[in-house]
Amino acid sequence: MATGRTHRTATRSRGIPEATVARLPLYLRALTALSERSVPTVSSEELAAAAGVNSAKLRKDFSYLGSYGTRGVGYDVEYLVYQISRELGLTQDWPVVIVGIGNLGAALAGYGGFASRGFRVAGLIDADRAMTGKQVAGLTVRHTDELEPLIKESGVSIGVIATPAGAAQAVCNRLVEAGVTSILNFAPTVLNVPEGVDVRKVDLSIELQILAFHEQRKAGEEAELREAEAAAAGQGGKPAADAVARPAARKKRTGQGPDGDVPAVMPA
Repeated sequence: MATGRTHRTATRSRGIPEATVARLPLYLRALTALSERSVPTVSSEELAAAAGVNSAKLRKDFSYLGSYGTRGVGYDVEYLVYQISRELGLTQDWPVVIVGIGNLGAALAGYGGFASRGFRVAGLIDADRAMTGKQVAGLTVRHTDELEPLIKESGVSIGVIATPAGAAQAVCNRLVEAGVTSILNFAPTVLNVPEGVDVRKVDLSIELQILAFHEQRKAGEEAELREAEAAAAGQGGKPAADAVARPAARKKRTGQGPDGDVPAVMPA
């Protein structure tokens, strides 16, 4: 069974930038939606808008895949779905182990999108012996003592950590020692891994804090605008042009822009 190492090495040797790799799932999601609607072709502008990027960036990304579309026609949707799926390694079965079957781990185990995207949950692991033997999403929870045998027997190369922060590094170490080379970390901590092991971090609290920052900024701009309008009303005239323009200018300066999108999954 494939471990994922061969594909990752080939991709990197071809010089596909990490930023492009991070956008490929966005293109695939948009293309899959088009395929489900039986749309045969799509222009770079339409696909870029659906994926939330600009068309120049999309065309550059696709050039790394050797796909340039057809002038006046666009891109073949089904072929791009296959091409990106192949590049991401989704044309083969990827067994995944989830460690930590609390509320989050159980929710991940029951996520139906894994199977449709080339991933198979091969096992569920938890340190609580009271969880051992319980059925979650049709799978039997196994104790952490069985982690290494599970990885070996199922050929797991991707591990998902959904444990408390204090246990995450120890779990990570065991995953790596057992041969896991890619880890998706939901624990609120930074993991230390050796060279050759890829870690992607999902921290919901960080994402909420980023949203809170933007909400606070928007509230401040709205307050400034109201103050400017109130001051102008008190003078019996219209708001001064510079007072009204100030929040908009600040928004433009601090906006994310086409290259500043906050990723849903944060690198470790």
